[in-house]
Amino acid sequence: MAEPTPRRNESRLRPAPLLFEPAEAASDPEHFFDLESIDDPRALLARATELTLAFRAAADRAVEFQAMAAAQLADPRRFDRLTTADISERAEWTEDYAKKMVEFGRDLMRGDAEGRGPGDSA
Repeated sequence: MAEPTPRRNESRLRPAPLLFEPAEAASDPEHFFDLESIDDPRALLARATELTLAFRAAADRAVEFQAMAAAQLADPRRFDRLTTADISERAEWTEDYAKKMVEFGRDLMRGDAEGRGPGDSA
């Protein structure tokens, strides 16, 4: 179960760093962050859990940046603003989701999102 995103004033937990894999390792479909080479199930569970948390944190943070970018692009004060239909097309979202992301981004930029995601109610 995913944990809520921390509020702006709360410190974020720093998950295990996501390191880029060497090209030769990334080209092997069986290779994934060297997990296949860990024989001890305890160590495997620990490292896989670290990676899971790191990916979740990275995805949550990326969604926040998407939302802020969507809100900036939809800002009516911009001479080159985009409609939510334009934003949804660029981001490959539905238009309803784009509207929620614009709203979430505006909340984030005002500093009052308080850990809510684009689909959460206020």
